[in-house]
Amino acid sequence: MGPARKLCVYCGSGEGRNMAYVDAARHLGKAMVEANIGLVYGGGGLGLMGEVARSVIKNGGHVTGIIPEFLASKERLLADVNDLVVTPDMHSRKMTMFARSNGFVALPGGLGTLEELAEISTWAQLGQHSKPIIVCNVAGYWDPLVMLLDHMRAEQFIREGLELAMDVVPDAESVIPAFEQRLRLTPDRVAAHPILDKM
Repeated sequence: MGPARKLCVYCGSGEGRNMAYVDAARHLGKAMVEANIGLVYGGGGLGLMGEVARSVIKNGGHVTGIIPEFLASKERLLADVNDLVVTPDMHSRKMTMFARSNGFVALPGGLGTLEELAEISTWAQLGQHSKPIIVCNVAGYWDPLVMLLDHMRAEQFIREGLELAMDVVPDAESVIPAFEQRLRLTPDRVAAHPILDKM
């Protein structure tokens, strides 16, 4: 079962070209263990995904890996995790990650990371959950996204009543304080939802 609090980390299956991304993944894993927060992640052993998971394991923490069957070999499923869940498809993977997490953080990543972040943020925007969502803007990686969100607000596509409950922090050291602060402000609740209730 692991710790009572679990943080879902979205991140790339590659390392990127800046070693600051790898350092952030390792630091975040260690910080999570020190705060007694378990990791929920995509189950792979490659890239930043593997780095954050191995960091949690190395420091004695709890890791839940959730991976769809068709990606188990492609992303080199990490067998050393405490709890491994193999799902039939991507949709089941995302729903399981949501159900097992108290909050979400996005490290640098590609389209998959962006899609997961956008979906979980949309659910929050529509009132389906109030779990913390944190963007870890390592070395300014997410600056273009932050600018795009500002543009959406300026053009009134993100308007009053549809604001994003998302915290943008500059580094891995700031993730856990932001997560804990948001938990104090908005206790973990999930609104009635026919799909989420099945989880």
